[in-house]
Amino acid sequence: MVGAAAVGASSWAATLRLRVAHRHGQSRLLEASHSGPLRIQRPFYPENDGTPHIYLLHPPGGVVGGDSLTIETEVEAGAAALVTTPAAGKFYRSDGREARQVVTLRVADGAALEWLPQETIAFEDARAASALRVELCGQARFLGWELLCLGRPACDEVFRRGRFQQRLEVWRDGVPLLVEHGRFEGVALAAPWGLAGMPVLGTLLCAGEVPEAVEPIRELTARRGLLAVSQCAGVLVVRYRGADALEARRLLQGAWEILRPQVLGKQAVAPRIWAT
Repeated sequence: MVGAAAVGASSWAATLRLRVAHRHGQSRLLEASHSGPLRIQRPFYPENDGTPHIYLLHPPGGVVGGDSLTIETEVEAGAAALVTTPAAGKFYRSDGREARQVVTLRVADGAALEWLPQETIAFEDARAASALRVELCGQARFLGWELLCLGRPACDEVFRRGRFQQRLEVWRDGVPLLVEHGRFEGVALAAPWGLAGMPVLGTLLCAGEVPEAVEPIRELTARRGLLAVSQCAGVLVVRYRGADALEARRLLQGAWEILRPQVLGKQAVAPRIWAT
């Protein structure tokens, strides 16, 4: 399905639906339907077990006030997939309207999904809301992260004005494992009771009990204290707070490389696009 639905004079509602299934001994992308400016590149298969690496594309390059992006991914029983993006997502300055992105990931019993997008950048004066909901069934496995950069530190742009709301949820068989909601505004970025001037936040979520991974992940930055690791009931959470989006991704990638063999039973194979 190809098309685009206008929300306002200069706003768009875009949707993308992906479905991955196990066929003939390999995981295959069976559906990639879209409406509006959301696409994928053809899947890559760099791993010996045939796990597809899927790159999400948003041709406009950024989201403006009034835009709405909806992404749904379903991985059927016995299949596996890794989803990433070739570039950072951007929420631009708003004209007063809110921009939204809603991602829903459904993973069947015995399936595995990795959700590893590059960072989201919220420009000063952006008004945006982002929601990620992961729905797991039975023994489904999930590894994923969300990286948020408030402002553009590399350009000396501080997020003094604007608002970004972030919601993260992980459910298994209808039971919530993690539900959290963050609301970030300019005053909270600088305040000592808020982010204390640290504009970059990263959260890695691993569905499952992996207590043996806690100490190796902590050792990634043992002397700097940039990562916090918590093994909760049914989900391991790794958090970053700092000033550098590239550093955040490097550290969370290091945590992913530790977790992947333990959770998915295979070594980490980084998407090719990360090297460019």
